[in-house]
Amino acid sequence: MLIMSCKLTDVLNKQIANWSVLYIKLHNFHWFVKGQQFFTLHLKFEELYNEAALHIDELAERQLSIGGNPVATMKECLEISSIKEATGNEVAEDMVATIISDYNTIVSELKTGMEIAQKENDETTSDMLLAIHTALEKHVWMLKSFLGK
Repeated sequence: MLIMSCKLTDVLNKQIANWSVLYIKLHNFHWFVKGQQFFTLHLKFEELYNEAALHIDELAERQLSIGGNPVATMKECLEISSIKEATGNEVAEDMVATIISDYNTIVSELKTGMEIAQKENDETTSDMLLAIHTALEKHVWMLKSFLGK
């Protein structure tokens, strides 16, 4: 088992927290979206929360494999997450704009996380973060296109 620095385990826990909050937010949006784009967004939000669940599991298992302890309560997640909960008052376009903003926040944090992993010669973690980063950039492009931006 590898044992990495607190800095790298902090990066992983921040991302576990971010994805945990996003998982709930995406469910909220999935359930409460209304309007002409209901069917499109209802399905898209479901796709995205399923993807979020996979990221949570992958990040937590990586954390354990390098000797860390993944955050595992919503209280902990809300304390360290860069992502804020949904207000419950968002309209469909605001939901999409919020997800774009959240994904951009995570993309920025993943870049820093990859740098830390590389400094610690942890190519596995760096590659995992890069894969998430790549997927998010594509989602951001598609969601912006949906909004006509």
